Amino acid sequence: MSGAAGLRVLVVDDEPAARARLCRLLAADSGIATVREAQDAPAALAILAQQGPFDAAFLDIEMPGGSGLQLAAQLPPQTRLVFSTAYEQHALRAFELGAVDYLLKPFGVERLAGTLQRLRALLQLPAPVARMQAASGERFVPTREGLLRVQLADVQWVSAADNYVALHLPPTEYLERGTLSEWLALAQHAGLFVRVHRSHAVNPAHVMAVRSENDGDAVLTLRAGVELRVSRSHRSVLDALR
Repeated sequence: MSGAAGLRVLVVDDEPAARARLCRLLAADSGIATVREAQDAPAALAILAQQGPFDAAFLDIEMPGGSGLQLAAQLPPQTRLVFSTAYEQHALRAFELGAVDYLLKPFGVERLAGTLQRLRALLQLPAPVARMQAASGERFVPTREGLLRVQLADVQWVSAADNYVALHLPPTEYLERGTLSEWLALAQHAGLFVRVHRSHAVNPAHVMAVRSENDGDAVLTLRAGVELRVSRSHRSVLDALR
């Protein structure tokens, strides 16, 4: 806990109005010294890299670029978690991650005051020494049963699927909410995947063969036997596969 200096709080929410309201309510509390805000998981991780850990993080759940549940697994274990969302069905997963509270939007000032009281009481206790947290080269993906840890090195390719990104680990695939561009922009994916088409990116470690086509495209054969096209606009990335 930050002690006499007051709490350092991070708010992550992709809805500007909801984020602004929560930041305003938190900033009005005399026991909170710092409130920082981010519109998504990548922005939150960038703030953490620059400013260090926070005492608490208020996280929305449904966000582009990675859900609040996924972000929670990447935060320092001493960060106390509060989820602020319009979806009640994620409460069990949130408390499995050690959440202090689960605020259903729209919540009132009194409800937030109770959360802050609970948060301060917990911050007087020793910080948790461990939390389900993805290590470097790993990622927690949502499944019907909960969160599952996967090795990014085992992901052969990722593809766009409407408002989701599909992670392919043949014969299994997992869906994460967001766009392919947002997913590839996450810091933990840098250097691991190469975009070869507007619809998909590959893990070069699983590319077994490259075949040129008469139309200027190319075709990659992956370890699972799947063939993926490399569009002409992405042909330059073939150098990265050699």
